[in-house]
Amino acid sequence: MITADRRSFLKGAAALSAFTVLSPTAVFGSQANSAIRVGIIGCGNRGTSVVTSMSKHTPIHIVAMADLFRDKLEQAKVKMDALNAAKGLSAVAASHVFLGSQAYLRLLERSDVDAVIISSPAYTHPDFVEAAVAAKKHFYCEKPAALDVAGCKRVAAAGKNLKDLSAVFGFQIRYATPYVELMKRIHQGAIGEIINAQLYYFSSGLPVIQRSEMSYDEVRIRNQFFFRDLSGGILLDQGVHMLDVCNWALGMTPISAIGMAGYNGGNGFGDAFKNYQVIYKYPKDISVSFHSTQFGDTFGDVCARFIGTKGIAVATYSGGVYINGENTWDSGILRESTSQASREAQAAGVFTSSLHDSNQQKVAGFVRSIETGNLLNETDAAVDSTLTAILGRQAATMERPVTWHEMLFSDERIDPRLNLIQFDSKL
Repeated sequence: MITADRRSFLKGAAALSAFTVLSPTAVFGSQANSAIRVGIIGCGNRGTSVVTSMSKHTPIHIVAMADLFRDKLEQAKVKMDALNAAKGLSAVAASHVFLGSQAYLRLLERSDVDAVIISSPAYTHPDFVEAAVAAKKHFYCEKPAALDVAGCKRVAAAGKNLKDLSAVFGFQIRYATPYVELMKRIHQGAIGEIINAQLYYFSSGLPVIQRSEMSYDEVRIRNQFFFRDLSGGILLDQGVHMLDVCNWALGMTPISAIGMAGYNGGNGFGDAFKNYQVIYKYPKDISVSFHSTQFGDTFGDVCARFIGTKGIAVATYSGGVYINGENTWDSGILRESTSQASREAQAAGVFTSSLHDSNQQKVAGFVRSIETGNLLNETDAAVDSTLTAILGRQAATMERPVTWHEMLFSDERIDPRLNLIQFDSKL
């Protein structure tokens, strides 16, 4: 819901814009002056992980923080101040720490913030992206772009209104060196014409965070991934990564999908499905199977396998990235094995994860785009991959085939049904 406070902010943001965008020519100078000033909106695990990588690998100064919960801010501030101190930079000022339902607006009003990291739950992304664009802030937004069709359309529209801003989303696999090289070879025809593909994301479950003093809304927010109306469900939270890789490889979005889903394996908490199986139909009669789970104590693996007329391309998180067939190629990422040779390679420090440099490359690309003025706009790809996940969710939920156009015209709107004002009483 757009509050009166937010409407006023959006109307007045343009007047501040001239003072909020960092000119590339002003980037360099003393250490303090050369740092791009970054604010973080959403100070949970993912947000602190992203900003930690950004601080360690790029010239940023963390200057502002915003969150709905005081404990998240207090825990994150210790980490943010340590990151700044390691670079000889000042701590986050108390006046730049914002709490409550309007915290993101207060942060975005700051003229001394150049860029923001949006790492709040998916239901907030359209509001926060629109506000960041209105405030003329470069932004790094976690995936997915939104949790429903209407939200994706809002984010897409915001992306078209970008001017002198970089907008990137947390699809870091596109920056992982092995994946980049694999896609280059696929697009050059190394596996010939792609006939079909197999995708899967087998994840372990998550702990439930719950205390007697928490309201029902607080329990839901702190356990967002258990609730479809807050996170979008596991297809949008996790599976969307492999769907993004698929769209990247094929260079297009699907035509339709059929699927099924269930709560099997869950603990009865929340309403998000714990397992999915979806078949996507892409143009050129390419079929793609996708299998996603999130339960139990064991993490499986994550894989995209493309079958072509000249070979098979495989990209996993921990089982290697390679091509078998007429144009055999291997990224050098260690394939899972219990052999003596494998153990020796591990001892020698051979990379066992295909994502070993993805986060570093992603955040570096974002900051470099601001420094150089070679701005990035990843909105369209992020929206397309999010909509691909939504298509699968709709097909599995309705238990019938759903076309891409039907999904778009549905204008699906999911109301998280949250009373956020209650948290402002604790300010």
